[in-house]
Amino acid sequence: MTENREQRIENKGQRIEKMCRKVLALFIAICSLLFAPCLVWSADFGLVLDQNADYGGFADSGQFTYSGIIIPRFSAFIGDKSEIFISAGFQAAYNDKWFFVPELLRTEFSYYSGMFGLTIGRMQYSDPLGFVANGLFDGAQVSLTNEAGTFSLGAWYTGFLYKRRANIAMTADELKSYAVAIDFSDLTNTYFAPRRLVAALGWEHLGRMVKTRVSVLGQADLADGFNFSADKLLHSQYLIGKASLPGNVFSFDAGGAFSLTQYGGELSSAFAAELGIAVTPPMRIRSRISLLGRYASGVFEGDTFTPFEPLTIKTQGEILNAKLSGLSFISLDYIARLHNTFSVGITSSCYIRNDLETYTVYPVLNESNAGYFLGNEFFASFLWSPFSDMQFNLGGGVFLPSLGNVAPDADMSWRVELNVIIALR
Repeated sequence: MTENREQRIENKGQRIEKMCRKVLALFIAICSLLFAPCLVWSADFGLVLDQNADYGGFADSGQFTYSGIIIPRFSAFIGDKSEIFISAGFQAAYNDKWFFVPELLRTEFSYYSGMFGLTIGRMQYSDPLGFVANGLFDGAQVSLTNEAGTFSLGAWYTGFLYKRRANIAMTADELKSYAVAIDFSDLTNTYFAPRRLVAALGWEHLGRMVKTRVSVLGQADLADGFNFSADKLLHSQYLIGKASLPGNVFSFDAGGAFSLTQYGGELSSAFAAELGIAVTPPMRIRSRISLLGRYASGVFEGDTFTPFEPLTIKTQGEILNAKLSGLSFISLDYIARLHNTFSVGITSSCYIRNDLETYTVYPVLNESNAGYFLGNEFFASFLWSPFSDMQFNLGGGVFLPSLGNVAPDADMSWRVELNVIIALR
């Protein structure tokens, strides 16, 4: 009975894969016919194979997982001012059982004329800090570049994205929905990301000494349509800024974000900040040592500030994968390029709770865990790229609660992984 069910799932996955290929081929054919009169002979086709296998768990028990995605892509210039880019993906993954995910990836039309730029479609967007809003978004963005810098204005919708690609889970209901497996008979409730409207006004200036990025970003919860006053909706606005001072030996980065959140008829404020320092010694072996610190507010006495809630979930570290809200994160990283095709990296990361209420998952076991230091994580990676279109990445690490005071007797968490990326042109 189990074998028949697995066979049916496999057959369904094969049918979906064939359907995605046909839809992508049809879309490319239509675009080619529409723009054939003005296409410059610079069309580019490609295929990316991204495979990842890992084994990890707690203490002496482990579990195997696998994820592989095939990404066909197509790009072409339309005249000398426009470009079209199309990409899609079909993912096969195993975690106790097999599941398959088709999705449309970056697919956009870009137009540039002098100082003006326009992008429409499914595009990549990141805020200045990279952990408030970061990923694919559906919408449009315009930009204007002059001596004062680059000014941009964008508006996007998230409800058509695959939920694991969008990584949006700001409320408890969204977090539950994020964990639900895909059901192809109920894609509306199991495949798509939460419905949110996002808008951002940005400014970037590449100065001689300092690179500056500033963004004002807002998101509105559309779970109840355009009834923005519903009690269970969460709206938020962010003022985000970052300044970078690059250098041949020393480089510095500093940034911060202030947010206002409206939820359940109440207004609250929160903030986050980061500071980074990197040193690239003038040595025969090319290497870099960097120190990164991040802080996100938690619960303060008197409710002056509340936990900082980013739009997209960007976890910190490689093993613990903790959400930044209510945490401080300090990471020391060393990377050395021993050969043109081979490099190694070692990272040590420390996690600190900023309050005793916001962060309540592993290694926090119960309310009696009153400490603030969660523990320390160690991770090492080995990257080998024998060709420009082939890359092997072997990594592994552990998280040790015994180096903290929250739950020093909790089991360690560990994982080893192998990632292989092959690009075919």
